[in-house]
Amino acid sequence: MAAAGASLLLAGCANHLPQRSENEQRVERTLRDHLLQIDAGDPPIMELPQRRIRVTEQRRFDVTDYEVTRLYDRYTPYQAWRELYEIPAGAVAIVAGVAANALNVVLLGNVPAAATKGWIQYGIDGLNPAMNVESNGRSQQNLAGIQEVERDRREEFTNLPWAQQPVQLDLNGRTYDLQTDRNGYLKLNLLDSPFPERNLSRLASFQLKAVASDETVGVATVTVSRSLRAKLDEAHALVFDDLEDGEISQWVHRVARLSELGLEQEANELEQSLIELTRNDPELQAEFIQSLQEETGRKAADPGPGE
Repeated sequence: MAAAGASLLLAGCANHLPQRSENEQRVERTLRDHLLQIDAGDPPIMELPQRRIRVTEQRRFDVTDYEVTRLYDRYTPYQAWRELYEIPAGAVAIVAGVAANALNVVLLGNVPAAATKGWIQYGIDGLNPAMNVESNGRSQQNLAGIQEVERDRREEFTNLPWAQQPVQLDLNGRTYDLQTDRNGYLKLNLLDSPFPERNLSRLASFQLKAVASDETVGVATVTVSRSLRAKLDEAHALVFDDLEDGEISQWVHRVARLSELGLEQEANELEQSLIELTRNDPELQAEFIQSLQEETGRKAADPGPGE
């Protein structure tokens, strides 16, 4: 009870100031749809061992714009000791206000209202022992209310790369963890790990799955053509069997055979690997390049000077 009484007394003694308002814009975004899309690329059936898979994250939001107004009640809190100077100052202000009003009559109303009304109001507040004079410098405020007005409502869509995020590869029930690059692409090579760990000739299809933190799932199934499956075992041996113990004729045969199988990208990569392998042996490198051109008609790129 004592606290409540003190509160009422303080409120009664406060000198209330004009209400103050603050305006701001608020945007409310509500997620409506969340999708992970795995684009397995074209053609739908893989005819070549290498492919880039694009993974994107799509979101749809309901967006509402609000104009928010906060209203504050302002007051000058009462401090009794200030009456020691406010009461005398109030008396002087009353006299000055009366004089200003008298002068205003003579000057036909040309005296500013700050003098005719302001001084008198200041004097009345100053003479009141239960109230302090208005003071913006030591004013306090309380939140009186909030008003929100809806200004706009719309939909927003985002379509961003699933960048550097995990993707699960399912090969006949066995799962492997892969990761997209910073542009949201997953580079797959059926000749590279983990695909050769399974039976490549039976690799009819495999599944890719991306899972977001909110359990949103994106799934794609990639089909491997029968003709490509028939090439994978041989192509894997041509690309990955040891190169250093082979002869130049074997190197040329491996590049040529990959080209015959229609795997031109793999043939080019093997060719560049062999050029790099012989960089420290210019004579062997030149012999390989010459044999490659004579036997297959392939003209290797200029390897440039060795380091």
